[in-house]
Amino acid sequence: MKKLVVLAVMAIASVTLAVAQPRAIGLNLGPWSSISYQHGFGSSNMLDVAANVIFPINCGFGVGGHVTYDWIDPFNAPVPWNEKGEWHWYMGVGGSGGFNFGNANYSSWWYAGVAGHIGIEYDFWFPMKLSVDWRPSIGVGNNNNGNVGFNMMGLYGGISLGIAYLF
Repeated sequence: MKKLVVLAVMAIASVTLAVAQPRAIGLNLGPWSSISYQHGFGSSNMLDVAANVIFPINCGFGVGGHVTYDWIDPFNAPVPWNEKGEWHWYMGVGGSGGFNFGNANYSSWWYAGVAGHIGIEYDFWFPMKLSVDWRPSIGVGNNNNGNVGFNMMGLYGGISLGIAYLF
């Protein structure tokens, strides 16, 4: 019985701790637009999960995703200009992957690899924030001929403007 009570207390504490952390859901607009969810771990770390919609020029339509673990104000160097809200910068590393469905001129292709994340954000005094960030990714993928090789396309399209609701 004691083990069951301890287990129940630990489960309730874990759920409470997870719910009490800052979270945000938002939209990033750019060549690789995405819907993102951020889950904070205290005030200095967060997990960023993004579902991308890819519109490469003349190559069809694609979907993908990024997951990065980010450090907020790394190296203990916050942005010094804080008026009513707060400025923060962040950087992180994780993984990415996706699939492009192709069109009449290009066959479908896929990619998977390592992703980075760097950006700056302004947290308003109400529950909203604006950000500018870059999510580069490199890894493996296949080209138009179906050959697997090194993929660097993720280095070019990951700059976006974001807006998020904090809850």
